[in-house]
Amino acid sequence: MDYLLCAVVGTIILFGLAMLLSASAPSGYAQFADSYYFVKHQIIFGLIPGAAALLAFSRIPYTFWHRHAWKLLILSIILLVLVFIPGLSAGIGTAHSWISIGGVFSVQPSEIVKLTFLFYLAAWLGARDRQSVRDVHAGLIPFLLVLGAIMLLMVLQPDVGTMSVIVAMSLVVYFVAGAPVTYVLGFITAGIAGLALLITAAPYRAARFTTFLRPELDPQGIGYHINQALLAIGSGGLFGVGYGHSRQKFQYLPEVGSDSIFAVIGEEMGLVVAVLVIGLFLLFLWRALRIAARAPDAFSKYVVVGIAAWIVIQAFVNIASMVALMPMTGIPLPFVSYGGTSLAISMAAVGVMLNISKSSK
Repeated sequence: MDYLLCAVVGTIILFGLAMLLSASAPSGYAQFADSYYFVKHQIIFGLIPGAAALLAFSRIPYTFWHRHAWKLLILSIILLVLVFIPGLSAGIGTAHSWISIGGVFSVQPSEIVKLTFLFYLAAWLGARDRQSVRDVHAGLIPFLLVLGAIMLLMVLQPDVGTMSVIVAMSLVVYFVAGAPVTYVLGFITAGIAGLALLITAAPYRAARFTTFLRPELDPQGIGYHINQALLAIGSGGLFGVGYGHSRQKFQYLPEVGSDSIFAVIGEEMGLVVAVLVIGLFLLFLWRALRIAARAPDAFSKYVVVGIAAWIVIQAFVNIASMVALMPMTGIPLPFVSYGGTSLAISMAAVGVMLNISKSSK
């Protein structure tokens, strides 16, 4: 088992809980009269089930997921359909991406689909040689049809941020399996065109894009979020204002414990620690690619590459949106942001990687 990978993930998770404890305290007190509400919720519904899933998945032979790949694809589609069923569906704002379980807690199916769909994709590609993957009828069209079905269900929720991560993860795996560069470039071009259509179709997405281009135009309106994030990061300087001393977390910075937690890291801990956090994700990528290079078969190789692409791309998209290098996406920082389903599924994915690492050549 790759114990260095365990140490890297454990470090990020513990650091994330410490930052969530600080960042979410004012919001927890204001909303629930409990400064520890969000961190307790994260431990109970994210860390504990995630740790159990990591241990279980690290012991389940990875070939189990290969044998049940078709069932996992069907499960992925069912999970994405459940969010449209009245009585089960739970929403935040304009998005209906959650399933309410007994009114006690909610689950985000799209987070689970990241892993279940990856298992199917890796099994499907692993059963084909590179020539079949490159063939239009045997490789390209089936890939487009299956991925398109997942994308459609996620656009209807709508959950464009998570959909973008799944698409990026799928393209990386498809490319590693032997897809030509022209296919990938064509996907990227089509994706940019599709995002442009989605932006023009929804006013809130258009507002996010406009804010990205000119955040100073409306600092109290559509530019409020990114301006507060930049103010937080800029206030931190090299070494930060000190743990627990953030000003922006006092109801100034929106989504302070989830999407915007990196801004609080920059404010309280400074540029040095923020760069170290980025370094930990790069270290995670290195260990994942090392496992993939020594994987015993194509399926396990594609699974590890997919998980690495998912975690690292999501992390850098979240961080880039906080420093105004990308529009606001609404996706969490892996292992750090508040969100029980996200943390638990990410830890389960690490468990799969650890099991594959035990079979490395």
